[in-house]
Amino acid sequence: DDDDSHLGDFIEDTNNTAPIEAAMQAGLRDVVKDILDSLTPREAKVLRMRFGIEMSTDHTLEEVGKQFDVTRERIRQIEAKAIRKLKHPSRSDKLRTYLDNL
Repeated sequence: DDDDSHLGDFIEDTNNTAPIEAAMQAGLRDVVKDILDSLTPREAKVLRMRFGIEMSTDHTLEEVGKQFDVTRERIRQIEAKAIRKLKHPSRSDKLRTYLDNL
C-alpha cells in the first residue's frame, strides 16, 4: 500500500476538543482569573468557593462562612457585593467576547 492515507485520518475524533474551542476555554479561564484577581482577596475567594472556580466543587454559604469565621448572611453580602462589582462594564466587557460566542 503506497498510499499514506489511513481510514482513521478521515474519521472525526469526538473525544478531542477542537483547537479553537480549547483556545477559547483557555482564554476564558485567563479572563475569569484576571477579573477575580481584580476583586479583594476575600471577595475573590468567596466567589471561587461558592461557584467552584478552580476547585473540584462548589461550597454552601455555611461552608464558606466557617472558612472565614463569619455568618452565612455575611458571606451572602460579600458575594452580592463582588457580583455587583463584576457587573461593572470595566470588568464585564472583558467577558463579552466569550458570552457572545455561546
